[in-house]
Amino acid sequence: MKKIIVTLFIAFLAVFNGNAQEGISMTSISTKSGNDFHKWQIRVRGILVTPDDKASIEGIGGTTDLGLSFMPELDFTYFFTKNFAAELVLATTNHDVGVTNTAVGDIDLGDVWLLPPTLSFQYHWNVEESIRPYIGTGLNYTIFYGEGYGQIADKVNYENEFSPVIQFGMDFDLNDRWFINLDAKYLFLNTDVEVDASSRLGAVVNADVDINPFIAGIGVGVKL
Repeated sequence: MKKIIVTLFIAFLAVFNGNAQEGISMTSISTKSGNDFHKWQIRVRGILVTPDDKASIEGIGGTTDLGLSFMPELDFTYFFTKNFAAELVLATTNHDVGVTNTAVGDIDLGDVWLLPPTLSFQYHWNVEESIRPYIGTGLNYTIFYGEGYGQIADKVNYENEFSPVIQFGMDFDLNDRWFINLDAKYLFLNTDVEVDASSRLGAVVNADVDINPFIAGIGVGVKL
């Protein structure tokens, strides 16, 4: 999955490189003609979060099994120019957590909530008057909370972490203010996890977990 996402992002960068000069020219023409742009956009999206997870687990081996999550999301975009913008994403997701193929079998570790505010810087350009693709890259900070422990663990601790993010998407204008949005992100998210299973397994197990979620969203936005 990671190779596919990176390959797609490189393809978007190639398109960006071929269209950047054209986009700058379009901005110049638009400014000269007095056709201003909207500096703020707000979107509401439904997002599907698909972890591309794997783990290195001390002592018992095996790997993680994180569930999918579908949740609402809110984001705000500010345009510095017609082409360059910054986007802040606010959302929270819940995931079932387990480990499989360990020395003691499969283990249910309950669930966990992720709060991952994400700031990305984007380049937008117009393919046609009403079609506006964009690419972006930025930084995410993931906060883990509301941990469930399942039937084996006494407690599960997840380390909050920063992670880079890459993004590509497209806006389809319905009129001068409203538009439909398609968006995809990939977070290179890694965290350290401590599972205290002293009561039932007589051990505390540490794991280095790559979560690496792919996030696909569709929604509606408004220009302010």
